[in-house]
Order: sequence, then C-alpha cells, then structure tokens
Amino acid sequence: MSSIGTGYDLSVTTFSPDGRVFQVEYAAKAVDNSGTVIGIKCKDGVVMGVEKLIASKMMLPGSNRRIHSVHRHAGMAVAGLAADGRQIVARAKAEATNYESTYGEPIPVKELTERVASYVHLCTLYWWLRPFGCGVILGGYDRDGPQLYMIEPSVATTSVFPHLLCALACTMTYVPDCFQLPRYFGAAIGKGKQAAKTEIEKLKLSEMTCREGVIEIAKIKRNRKSLAAYANYAHFESKKEEVSFEDLRSMGLSLS
Repeated sequence: MSSIGTGYDLSVTTFSPDGRVFQVEYAAKAVDNSGTVIGIKCKDGVVMGVEKLIASKMMLPGSNRRIHSVHRHAGMAVAGLAADGRQIVARAKAEATNYESTYGEPIPVKELTERVASYVHLCTLYWWLRPFGCGVILGGYDRDGPQLYMIEPSVATTSVFPHLLCALACTMTYVPDCFQLPRYFGAAIGKGKQAAKTEIEKLKLSEMTCREGVIEIAKIKRNRKSLAAYANYAHFESKKEEVSFEDLRSMGLSLS
C-alpha cells in the first residue's frame, strides 16, 4: 500500500485501504516536530519540563508559555500547535471550574483527564472537524496522590473510548476498571521524546522528590536554549545559563 494520503486525507472520517487515518497522523506529526515535553511523577508531586522554541528575540520573557495551571492542584504541558493547545487548556479550566461549582470540591485528576480526552477524541469522529495538532501531559495531586497522564491527538494512549464516557456517565455511578486511563511514572512527547524517555528510565522516580525532579529534568534539557519546568509545588525557568524560580502561591502552590 502507498504511504501517500492522496484522496484519503480530506476528512478525518476517511480510512485509507490499509486502515490508516491520515489526518490523525498529520496531527501526530505536528506534535513530533515541536519542542520536547517531559513529565515525571515523584513521590510528593509531579514535575513537567517544556522546551520552548523562541521564534523571535522580540518576545517578552514569560510569553508563549507551554505550561499552564488548570486548577490549584493540576497543571498541563502542551506540545504541538500553540493555538490548539490553548483551546485544550481553556476547556480543561472550564471543566475544573464547572466540577467545583457543582460538587463543591476540586475535580479529581483522573476525572479531569477523562473529560479532556473526550474533548480531544471528539474532533476525530466528525468530518467537519480536524484533530487537535497538539499533545498534552496532564499532572496533578489529589486524594489519590500525584498522578500523571498523557493525551495524544489520536487519544491512542488511553484504554477507553472517551466518547462513550459521556453517555455512560448518565447511567452509571462509577467507571469500571476497563475504562481506566493509564497512568505514567514518566512520559515524553515532542521532537526529542525518545532520548528523553531513555533518560527518564534511568531515574528512581519512586524515591525522588519534586525538588530533585526539577534538577533532573534540567539536566536532561541542559543543552536547550529555553526550558520551563512545572512541579506540583514548583515552577522553574531556565534561559541559556540563567535559572530562576517563580512563586506560584497565587495558584495555590508553594515551593515547600
């Protein structure tokens, strides 16, 4: 079979003769061509590192962020098209706010991930939509401890059909084990994901603290021009050889 998607890449609902959906593959390629995003789960929180590719020297420091706070206890790192990533972040923030206003408590990280995955997967079901050209690593800390998830444009990393969850939620009081999203000790997406995964596998994440995790991610990315790292308790930025910490207490986080 030909690997060229001519005639079969005009709609996300069109399969090629060998069973491929080219628009989803194009979206995955956009993620692979972006800066590397790393996430690791430590014993006391989650750390995320992002390689920010600076398109212009005229940009103000801190602009074009790839790491966002979704709620007081959760954050999200984006790889791929920045505009698509902002749309997913906005949806995640809306879901977190709606859940808290309805139930009076912060949204569980697993529930937040399932809702975001449903939203991303929705754009692969209808011909008038296109897949999001970005992947996200979502992490947070709730009553079940630190958790780390990854959502790709195809949502292939999930063991669930997210569009079914919306219908099942109306008739079920719990989600069975077969619909559980996979958790990660470490995850990486973007241009340098393979090299990053190799380095992550060498770490003893179950014994590592967030402070140590920030340093380890900085080591992995030390040859990059710009890096931003977000821990459940810390936000870390490095540009060239300068390192600084930002206080995120306004988001309900602290460095302690």
